[in-house]
Amino acid sequence: MRLKDKVALVTGGASGIGRATAELFAREGARISVADSSANGLETIQTIHGAGGEAIFSQVDVSDSAQVTRMVEDTLRVYGRVDILFNAAGVLLYGTVLETDEQAWHRVLSINLTGTYLCCRAVLPHMIRQGGGSIINVASTVGAHDACANAVAYVTSKGGVTMLTKAMAIDHAKQGVRVNALVPGATDTPMIRKALSPEKLDELAASHPIGRLGRPEELAKAVLFLASDDASFVTGTAMYVDGGQTAKI
Repeated sequence: MRLKDKVALVTGGASGIGRATAELFAREGARISVADSSANGLETIQTIHGAGGEAIFSQVDVSDSAQVTRMVEDTLRVYGRVDILFNAAGVLLYGTVLETDEQAWHRVLSINLTGTYLCCRAVLPHMIRQGGGSIINVASTVGAHDACANAVAYVTSKGGVTMLTKAMAIDHAKQGVRVNALVPGATDTPMIRKALSPEKLDELAASHPIGRLGRPEELAKAVLFLASDDASFVTGTAMYVDGGQTAKI
């Protein structure tokens, strides 16, 4: 029960790393505010309720500041505080600069980077007022450590998330707010399965020294550490959970 009596807001909570983290947080004693652009987020709170936990759901486009504000206000109205923010909402689109039109570029940046900024901006005043909190953003090995071919918008967005995390950690450390980034390697989520063929997924899995894709629940355990008091002296870090991917590169 490492998060007993804490309130955690999790974006991208309908699937993948976001859902696995929301469910783990609930098992660790937190009350959960699940947010996602998909109504499938209701399935996450049903699972949490079924296990005896507390959770609410907001359908939110994190690139819309008004919707983000409403999401935070709903969380505060029900639970009275926000101790943890996990920014897991994200999209993945492929293409070089020449292949990525402005609409696709803006969509990836607005959700992955601007959405992270908007959620942090909406939560920070409340964390500061209550004396502290923990923010965990989702970066990526492609962006935090290196680039990859044919994903220019995604790589750019995740590089921005990494540096946003470090800048915020410096700005708000003395206010008791820790800000860290989770840096996943390729993880077996619906997002990546939509983006890649089974053959490409097998190739990607084999490229990791550990020989497979990550599992969402493995990433969730790293997020739990960063969110908990076990990480009380950890801020501004990018935690790699990548099966050895960046070590090999």
